[in-house]
Amino acid sequence: MKLAANFDCRLSTFPALLLAAAVWIVPPLFATETSGENWPRFLGPRANGISSETGLLEKWPANGPPLLWEKTIGTGYSAPSVRGELLVLHHRLKEEEIVEAFEASTGKPVWRYAYPSKFVDPYGYNNGPRCTPLLTENRCYTFGAEGKLVCLELKTGKLIWQRETGIDWNVPPAFFGVGSTPILEDDLLLVMVGGQPNSGMVALDSKTGKMVWESVGEKNWQGQPMIGWPGERKVNWQRWEKQASYATPVAATIHGQRHILCLMRQGLVSLDPRTGVVNFSFWFRSSANDSVNAMSPVVVDDMIFISGAYYKVGSVVLRVKPDGKSVDEVWRSTALEIHWTTPIYHDGNLYAFSGRNEPDAHFRCVEFKTGKVLWDRDESWPPHSTPQPKVYGRGSAILADGKLIALGEGGMLGLFKLNPNQPEEISHWQVPQLHHPCWAAPVLSRNRLYLRSEDRLVCLTVTK
Repeated sequence: MKLAANFDCRLSTFPALLLAAAVWIVPPLFATETSGENWPRFLGPRANGISSETGLLEKWPANGPPLLWEKTIGTGYSAPSVRGELLVLHHRLKEEEIVEAFEASTGKPVWRYAYPSKFVDPYGYNNGPRCTPLLTENRCYTFGAEGKLVCLELKTGKLIWQRETGIDWNVPPAFFGVGSTPILEDDLLLVMVGGQPNSGMVALDSKTGKMVWESVGEKNWQGQPMIGWPGERKVNWQRWEKQASYATPVAATIHGQRHILCLMRQGLVSLDPRTGVVNFSFWFRSSANDSVNAMSPVVVDDMIFISGAYYKVGSVVLRVKPDGKSVDEVWRSTALEIHWTTPIYHDGNLYAFSGRNEPDAHFRCVEFKTGKVLWDRDESWPPHSTPQPKVYGRGSAILADGKLIALGEGGMLGLFKLNPNQPEEISHWQVPQLHHPCWAAPVLSRNRLYLRSEDRLVCLTVTK
C-alpha cells in the first residue's frame, strides 16, 4: 500500500481545514466523463493531492499561465471540487451559505442552493464554510461552518436530505467552526461531528442521512496515557471537551484490515468503517488549550505520519502492529510542524510547508522513515509587511506531471522539480487576482488549475 495525504487550521493565523492527507491505495473515486481527470473531493481523485494528468506547462510564462476566467466569490476557506464539466463551490454571501455550481471551463452559473447562516468566527477570521464539497456521480455533499450537513442532487442542486449536526448530537462549540470534510466509504458517509460523550465520529447512510453508528469519546479515551505531556498523566475525560479537529479522516488498508484514521482534537483514532469499533487510540495534541490538530494522516505501508504546529508538538510516525490494534512510535521530532497544509509523499519523502505562523514558515523535504530534513527553504513572511514579500509564507502543494505546484498564502504560484537533494524552483509568479489568505490547496482538472483566496476564484489553463 502506498501513501495518502489530506487537511488545516490554527489560532493565530487560521486556515482551518484545508488540508488533509489520504491514501494512494484508494482508487479514483469517480470515473471521468471526458478526457482528463476529475477532482471531486478534498485533495483530488485519490485524496492525496496527486494528479495523473500529463502534458502540463514545463514552466510558467512571464505573465503566468493563461487566464480562462475569474470570479468574485463569497467568503470561506474551502476548495472547489470538479466532476466532469461541473465545478461546485461552497461559500458565504452576507447571511447565507451557498452551494453553487458553475461550468468548469467558463465559470458560467449552473445552479445555486442557499440557506441561512449566523456563524461568526470567534477569533475574527471570515465566517464562510471551511469544508470542501464531496461529489459523486449524482450527489453533492457539503458541511457548513455551523455543522449543517447537506446532500444535493448534483445535476440540479435539489435538496435530497440534510442534518443539523450541532442539534442532532451534543457538539461543544469549535474554535473556528466546522472544518473536517466528510468522506465516503462504500455507502457510508463518515463525518467528524465531535459529539459528546461518544459521538466524535458518526457514519450515515449516504442515501438517506440516517445514522448507522457513532463512536469516539469517553469510552476509548478515558484512562489513556497522555503521551508527550509532563508526568505520567492519563486522560480524565471531560464531557465539555471539544472532540472535532480540522483534519479530514483517511481510509487505508493496513495488514489487510480496513482502517478509518481520524486525527481528532485528542489524537489519532482508528475505526472499523463497518461498525465504528475503535481499533486503537494514540494521544497526540499540544498541552496548551488554545491549540488544534489540522493535518490529516499520511499513510505509507504500515506507517502513519501525523503532525501539528502548536507549541512544539511536532510530528510522529507510528507503525501499526500486524493485529491492527496498537501502534509503536518510529520517530518523533519537529522536522515538520504542519499547521494546515497537506504533505505530498513521493518516493520515500514528504514535501511540505512547515510552521505555525508566517514568520516561521519553511518549505521542506523530509525523509519519511527517519524524519531527517533533506532540504529546507526559508519562506518566512514578516507580519504586516507592505508591499507583500516575494516568498510563499505557508502554503499548499499538489503533485502533477512529475512536478510540485505550490500556492503560497499570499497568492504566489510556484513550480518545483521533485528533488530530494535540494530545492529546485523552476518558476514562480504572483497571481494578481489573489491576496492573503490563500489557504485552499490548488485544484487541477482537465489541465485547468483552480485557485482561490478568501474572495476570489481564478481558473488558469496549464496545458503545454
